[in-house]
Amino acid sequence: MTVRIAVLGTGANGSCVAADLTRAGHDTVLIDQWPSHVEAMRTGGLTIQMAEEEFRVAVRAHHLCDVCAFTDRFDVVLVMVKAYDTRWACELIKPYLQPDALVVGIQNAMTAVDIADVVGAERTLGCVVELSSQIAAPGRVERNTPPARSWFAVGSFDPRSAGREGEIASLLEHCGRTEISGNILSAKWTKLIVNAMTMGPHALLGLGTRDAIAIPQMREVALRAGSEALAVGHRLGYSIEPVFGLTREDVRNTNRLLEVLYDKIIADVGPNGRATVLYDHDTGRLSEVDWINGAVVEAGARFGIATPVNARIADITRAIHAGEIRHGPANLDRLVEAVET
Repeated sequence: MTVRIAVLGTGANGSCVAADLTRAGHDTVLIDQWPSHVEAMRTGGLTIQMAEEEFRVAVRAHHLCDVCAFTDRFDVVLVMVKAYDTRWACELIKPYLQPDALVVGIQNAMTAVDIADVVGAERTLGCVVELSSQIAAPGRVERNTPPARSWFAVGSFDPRSAGREGEIASLLEHCGRTEISGNILSAKWTKLIVNAMTMGPHALLGLGTRDAIAIPQMREVALRAGSEALAVGHRLGYSIEPVFGLTREDVRNTNRLLEVLYDKIIADVGPNGRATVLYDHDTGRLSEVDWINGAVVEAGARFGIATPVNARIADITRAIHAGEIRHGPANLDRLVEAVET
């Protein structure tokens, strides 16, 4: 039986996943809110550029406003919008779901429960992703981690969806290595710890991975942000789960957990990686930092856990978005000051 798939949000990572599924012959519809990108894909297809390969695939791309004219319903929806767009995007697509559809947030932050609140826990699975890419131009994506170096974990967090993880894992195998997680919400928090250490801090300096990690103080900033997120996650009841293809021994039998996670993501993304938050700063868009570092701060406040580094990262990010300051190396002193507090 043909599975009808919608990729809801075809920014850089969404485009990569949609291209892989389409190329593999799956019935895949792309839905996005950037008109130029949609029109470029309609007229010239979607091009994915990697170090090892470049390919172009014809795709069925739709604007958000096209959704109201859909007559068929989807069996699988992969939600790949920004974390803060999750709820409205799920409300948008909800009328177009099959009764037994699965909706999976392949996103940063803790969006799985938000999705379940809208479409029902029985139709929701969680997912953790390691995939680095950026849009070079409308219709063209540069992918830093090809499928062989991309990684996905899928899992149920409600008994009503348990046992269906394989349906999604079999699709994502076209996009990267896949695993089924027995504790997907904890795995998502483990990924959030990694994002808290890298995405926001690197972008505040206006630097890509290579230049950011070359600054000695940045490693201490990263490890302090991660330590705060780790403590908060423990109070929330989350365990540390192996992500990015690490083994349980890698993350359970070490006193260098944060360094293991940090070094793994840096190695996998490669020196040419640029955090998505940096693109947000470059274009004036709202970033996900409040849903990552800000989530650490918010939960920490509930438990009386101090989170000065994550708070500083979130504060500086908000000031950049408001146009009060610029992203650049001048923000290093502000970060180091928080570490020394």
